[in-house]
Amino acid sequence: MSSYTCQNNVPSNIPLAEYLFHRLKQLGVTTVFGLPSDYNMFLLDGLENVTDMHLCCNTNELNASYAADGYARLQRLSCLVSTFGVGELSVVNGIAGSFAEHVAVLLIVGMPPSSAQRKKLLLHHTLGNGDYDVFRRLASDICTYSTVIRSTDTAAEVLDHCIARCYRDQKPVYCGVPVNLAGLMLPSAPLDAPLPLLDEPRGSLLDELVELVLDKIYAAKHPVLVVDACVARHGCTQLLQQLAEATDFPVCCTPMGKGIVDEQGARFAGVYVGSLSAPQVREVVDFSDFVLVVGALTAEFSTSSFHFAYKPKNIALLFARHARVASRVFPDAPLRVLLALLLQRLDPARVRHAREPVPEPSALRVAPDPATPLRHEWLWARLSRWFAPGDILVSETGTSAFGVLQTRLPPGVCVVSQPLWGSVGYSVGACLGVLVATRASAPPRRVVLFVGDGALQLTVQELSTMVRLGLAPVIFVLNNRGYSADRLLNRARHRANARYYDVQPWHNLALAPAFGAVDYDPRSVTTVGELDTLLSDPAFARPSVLKMVDVALPSMDGPPALMDTLMPEHPESADHKRPKLV
Repeated sequence: MSSYTCQNNVPSNIPLAEYLFHRLKQLGVTTVFGLPSDYNMFLLDGLENVTDMHLCCNTNELNASYAADGYARLQRLSCLVSTFGVGELSVVNGIAGSFAEHVAVLLIVGMPPSSAQRKKLLLHHTLGNGDYDVFRRLASDICTYSTVIRSTDTAAEVLDHCIARCYRDQKPVYCGVPVNLAGLMLPSAPLDAPLPLLDEPRGSLLDELVELVLDKIYAAKHPVLVVDACVARHGCTQLLQQLAEATDFPVCCTPMGKGIVDEQGARFAGVYVGSLSAPQVREVVDFSDFVLVVGALTAEFSTSSFHFAYKPKNIALLFARHARVASRVFPDAPLRVLLALLLQRLDPARVRHAREPVPEPSALRVAPDPATPLRHEWLWARLSRWFAPGDILVSETGTSAFGVLQTRLPPGVCVVSQPLWGSVGYSVGACLGVLVATRASAPPRRVVLFVGDGALQLTVQELSTMVRLGLAPVIFVLNNRGYSADRLLNRARHRANARYYDVQPWHNLALAPAFGAVDYDPRSVTTVGELDTLLSDPAFARPSVLKMVDVALPSMDGPPALMDTLMPEHPESADHKRPKLV
């Protein structure tokens, strides 16, 4: 079998920038996100010279960081090219979200020339104090590794380390490239050696950990398997499925684990959202005698709307790179290695739990009259029947995030959201990244975005990029006249009608034509009947052109679990009182 350089006609010496993008191409990254600038122009020239590599030129750096995050959630790696100072500071929010939620984004920053840095010259995009390392230092707290290439002698080694570290840790990595080095020549021979991407078994306590977890699996009478985000981030979905089948435990997922397991499976018990969980799901988790959390991102999580924690004391938390069983912590226990060892040594004959039936999903007892104004309760119940196998759902922070959690998904559906970091506006840029990552899928995967009218106004420019690239998402704009989730949260302070929750009403369906869209399908729904008619239309279901649906919803309404927790009954006004569907 011929080498990579031979197959791709790569010369024996190539520019540093081309070396970087060849490495990314080897790992399936064929689109890079970012904007052009004087300090990264030679990097982008290198990108243009690598066959099948493309720049998705974004409308701004913040949106580019969201798009890179969305792309990496499907591809397990992405690349974002920015520029020194003004550009890289604009991506900080997105990179911080990727760090918090274990998403592998390689941030390449085009920097001023090495000579200017040594002489501490006062150049544009600097702070005027001669400190050229300040922004790397800022990034170091939200990246698993940060460095600046100083010499072509070690450039290939440094780039290889950055890419491999980013992939293995599933966290952002920062790499600065001075503009004078981007075009200098490197040997291409290292491209023929694979990068060290897989974790090896290590840690003297690993065998002890495996035996301890197996003993708890064998002893459990009322166990539950909880699936969290790091299963997908670290490529462990198939191993997780094998473990679930071998143990036959009831399976729940966390908000960040939504879409990882088959929700139509006989042992799926629901989504565990702490205090917002359905009562029957809380009972499965809270009253179990052993909780096995696979791919744990966190053991405890609090927001202004709910508290997430595991009540049982007999718990094993398998994190991305370590584990905790009861009060014992086991370092150096990579999740993929640990799951493989558990499966090798598991004896299904010794798994003797009660195999109790899992709870059935709750459903509306009676469909409301078609003329009934639309509310979240019916919206998400009806969408659950519209989703198709293989769909990718992108949900915004707020009511749409809670709504997606209450759907029952068909097999193969992927959910992209940001429950932990929760940056408003994230979903639009992330949707672009998802669309780019899947446009070559066969068969095509439908990408469905749920975004509130307020969040849309933060990052709407990336709709222009979708139009330019001819992408065809289905976008549901939940038009509830402002920030409804915040209104609900602050109802107890009697500030639900505060003017700071209002946004200027937009003609949302006119946005895509304003960005130049020609092939475009705009819709609006206000009632239960209109939604049902729309979702029953086979032509609407096909991802042929960009579709946008303006969904009119009350400003003081939300998905049922959120409403039951935050607003059981409000006597003050009809607008604030939750009507019951009967």
